[in-house]
Amino acid sequence: MTRTAATLTALTLALAAGCSSPERDRPGPSAPRLAVSLTSPADAALTWRGAEPKPSGQAVEFATGSGGDYTLLEFVEPERTSYQHPDLMPETRFHYRVRPFYGPASEPIEVTLPPGEFSAKDQADDHQWAPPMKRPGGVGEARPVRTFGAAPTDLSATVMHANGIRFTWTDHARDELGFLLEVKPATARAYRVAALLDPDITSFGLVTLPGEKNASYRIRAYYYGSSSNVVHVTTGKDQP
Repeated sequence: MTRTAATLTALTLALAAGCSSPERDRPGPSAPRLAVSLTSPADAALTWRGAEPKPSGQAVEFATGSGGDYTLLEFVEPERTSYQHPDLMPETRFHYRVRPFYGPASEPIEVTLPPGEFSAKDQADDHQWAPPMKRPGGVGEARPVRTFGAAPTDLSATVMHANGIRFTWTDHARDELGFLLEVKPATARAYRVAALLDPDITSFGLVTLPGEKNASYRIRAYYYGSSSNVVHVTTGKDQP
């Protein structure tokens, strides 16, 4: 079973210097300001000025067609202002944007898993507890997601096996884009996104990664702020 969010590795790179997109792609007053350059014919470097107010995190995205669908590269921490996109496809134009996200988060909970790795028995389990679902009784008084009162409540964790946790919570947001399950392992300094979930979901099962035996979790009802400007580069020829 694979994790449902966070980092997606990319395929390609670019050779022309980045340039701003047309007027329709220019940022709003509080949006990040993005630039891109090539550090090799197949490696792109993104840098940006952060959004204001400070976001809860930022989504770095790319597309290979003008106006096409964007693919998430990674959710990065709010303080981050750079990203490396390596080993890109040759002679391909890549379009990039950064979108800050906001939204109220639940109170965190601590989870300690029992010893053991993801066993053959665990792999044979049908994991019916894991898919995202709308849990009966999982909706409370609905409030706009841009208000503190929209934070999810009653976050609870049930250990299903040595590497599996089922989370449930109560949804109080009426206009969220979805939910972000965030994790901070005991050895980490900050939370990162572990799963991206649809609106109205109130139950989800996570198969943990190594290093998450002892970790803090929270759930966030999120929305995106103003997107950065869109920039692009075109990768060079394939190198011998």
